[in-house]
Amino acid sequence: MTGILTRRALGRALLARQHLLTRTTMAPAAMVGHLVGLQAQAVPDPPYVGLWSRLEGFRPENLTELIEQRQAVRVGLQRGTIHLVTAEDCLTLRPLVQPVLDRGLRSTFGKRLEGLDLAEIAARARELVEQEPRTFQQLGELLAPGFPGRDPAALAQAVRAELALVQVPPRGLWGRSGPAAHTTAEHWLGRPLDPSPSLERMVLRYLAAFGPATAADVQKWSGLTGLGPVLARLAPQLETFGDEQGRTLYDLPEAPRPEEDTPAPVRLLAPFDNLLLSHADRTRVLPEEYRPRVMTPNGIVLGSLLVDGLVAGSWRLADGVLRVRPFGPLRPADVAGAEAEGRLLLDFAGVGGERVEVEAAG
Repeated sequence: MTGILTRRALGRALLARQHLLTRTTMAPAAMVGHLVGLQAQAVPDPPYVGLWSRLEGFRPENLTELIEQRQAVRVGLQRGTIHLVTAEDCLTLRPLVQPVLDRGLRSTFGKRLEGLDLAEIAARARELVEQEPRTFQQLGELLAPGFPGRDPAALAQAVRAELALVQVPPRGLWGRSGPAAHTTAEHWLGRPLDPSPSLERMVLRYLAAFGPATAADVQKWSGLTGLGPVLARLAPQLETFGDEQGRTLYDLPEAPRPEEDTPAPVRLLAPFDNLLLSHADRTRVLPEEYRPRVMTPNGIVLGSLLVDGLVAGSWRLADGVLRVRPFGPLRPADVAGAEAEGRLLLDFAGVGGERVEVEAAG
């Protein structure tokens, strides 16, 4: 073990790898790949704003073009949630997270699917969604006559678990709208799923974007269980550290680990930003006392204000006004930083000339 990393040092390492200390000129597709996707459950803003936070000069059309050209897709992956990933990662990661989707199907719809042949349901559904993209409601209604007495919604969710389904445009495009209509990844991308994807490679990529991390962190991010043996196999090529709670952290030897006093600028994070969702212990960037104020009981993750590397408030954009709500007092320089980031976000969103309001603390 190399040494002990404080919570603040872990936060700075994470911000460096997420390109939240300094925006980068990396190509949007490369950033989507580096982050191993962006959570995209809500539409359409989170992936767009997530890239804006990290990329210099990023504009909405840069991501829209990737989606329309089938270089990036929306698909159920980590934690069973919708992520926007590169086409290559869709084909590689989807087989790896199959156990996550299987577990979710059993826990939610298992009783309603008892006695059914899931492979038969999937085969019928593949024909339907490859004829034309279908919503889950349409898919359930079309499948129901072949499985009398069965819940159409459960049939559709069985398909979601059994097939690699991608949401097709205009779903999730900036400034446009469309139903969550699905076809198979293989049909949409014209290539098969990876027949031999590597868990080890996935874990290494996670560490590159989110490390240093414990086995529990990797499992929280992916939704998979039992990844301790994978890290044990990788350990000879990794650095190991301890944290202040005595846990073992794994990391890539050459990955950035800035000094804990490295300056961290004010940033506005997207709703559902990966920064807040990818560790079992989120306190390196999200103080525990603020977690309920960012992550609501109904599963919404608000847009967040980052000050000195930590979540310090939330923000909302409505009717051309970007309102920043600090959770505690801010220094004048941090208020100015929040206003400056807010103006940049308004310009990005195409509502430049409107206003930013930083509310009173608390």
